[in-house]
Amino acid sequence: MYQTHLTIVLAPLVASAIAGLFGRQIGRTAAHLLTIGAVALSCVLSFRVLQHVGLGGAAENYTVYTWAVADGLRMEVGFLIDRLSAMMMFVVTFVSLMVHIYTIGYMRDDPGYQRFFSYISLFTFAM
Repeated sequence: MYQTHLTIVLAPLVASAIAGLFGRQIGRTAAHLLTIGAVALSCVLSFRVLQHVGLGGAAENYTVYTWAVADGLRMEVGFLIDRLSAMMMFVVTFVSLMVHIYTIGYMRDDPGYQRFFSYISLFTFAM
């Protein structure tokens, strides 16, 4: 499940970076398809994690990397996936997916279309 958890978190970030850096080259349609696809992937994987944890799977707690060590204090970045966090992952990714889809029409005439989708995907990553 480690790769699944990383994919849930990093897919919107990668899509945001691509849409932000190459938005003009890839165009409006590719920018929203890329970011929506990444958030949809995160949503589907979040649902899979919710099913796994919600149907009797044990909570998972592991470290992705150690951020700092000082005088016996270890600051680590990692995942703690229990029923509540799995539910929140699914809710956040599902609502974000719906917002991404809605904004296709809402932003259709905006000159900063690709940049907006990059920012909203970055916001999804941050959540």
